[in-house]
Amino acid sequence: MARILILSTASDVLGDTGKPTGVWYEELATPYYAFLDAGHEVTLVTLGGKAIPIDPNSDATGDDAPASVTRFRADTKATALLKTPGRLEDEDVTAYDALYIPGGHGAMFDLAESDLAAKAIGKAWDSGKVVASVCHGPAAFANALDANGDPIVKGRKVSAFTDSEERAVGLVEAVPFLLETRLRELGAEFESAGDWQPHAVVDGRLVTGQNPASSEAAADKVLALLG
Repeated sequence: MARILILSTASDVLGDTGKPTGVWYEELATPYYAFLDAGHEVTLVTLGGKAIPIDPNSDATGDDAPASVTRFRADTKATALLKTPGRLEDEDVTAYDALYIPGGHGAMFDLAESDLAAKAIGKAWDSGKVVASVCHGPAAFANALDANGDPIVKGRKVSAFTDSEERAVGLVEAVPFLLETRLRELGAEFESAGDWQPHAVVDGRLVTGQNPASSEAAADKVLALLG
């Protein structure tokens, strides 16, 4: 059994727009159950233990909802974690085998700007852990450095929400930076498929997925690395 730490955004407002945001439900729920169903221990945290908001655009119901989202919504233990997640400040990331960061636009704000998150990611990386993220989650890598002071994505193949996908949803003006562009600026070898197509990339212990549809593939690649 492996121990997996999921670090979620707790940011519920899209910058200065006043529009609600949060974590993208599928990007949290699909890996959460993939890890649990594989027999692993999962701990969910945010900065300061703040409640996890669900991006309303991802809160699909009925036939439109991914199976994992329907399952999560009906799971009282899981939904309780949204209200009272753990605190990243209280966790030793080196005690876990993997660190996974789901996306949602919220991550562009709190996780991308957090020195604490950046240090935790760098520490997990330097201690040989699997580091994984999907969609806007890799915004948390913006200031994450390895022991040599280099961005952890430098020279590595990564994927994330593309600039063209950001333009398609009409939120270019609302986000602090374009994620694909930022990752390229950090020295990453950015890879992507077509807009909204599932695409997950592995480079050593780094696993990244392009968009919500990539959540399952990314989780599977994490599980493969964990053996």
